[in-house]
Amino acid sequence: QVQLVESGGGLVQAGGSLRLSCAASGRTFSSYAMGWFRQAPGKEREFVAYISSGGGRTYYADSVKGRFTISKDDAKNSVYLQMNSLKPEDAAVYYCAADVFPYSGPYYRGLSYDYWGQGTQVTVSS
Repeated sequence: QVQLVESGGGLVQAGGSLRLSCAASGRTFSSYAMGWFRQAPGKEREFVAYISSGGGRTYYADSVKGRFTISKDDAKNSVYLQMNSLKPEDAAVYYCAADVFPYSGPYYRGLSYDYWGQGTQVTVSS
């Protein structure tokens, strides 16, 4: 069982920055690929960012490319999402997710991930 706990959400003005953190339990965090997803009210959950288990590969949704950065610290069992130049349309509940088992499916699909956090709210004022 892997537990994920997000933090770092809050209210920020458009153009501002936030850094989301996700702390994971488990002894083999270094073997997990991690993802960030978000869900705005009335919308479906959408992929935001992915980082491979070793950190060598990252992928981003087109809507956040160049503004968001995902990173992973295996020593701290944590994954981060640095969000810069925030826009009102970035407002959502952000979830981190762990892909624990290999060959789970495409990184951009929620079903490819095995464990999810409870989410952290990000609000962007215009």
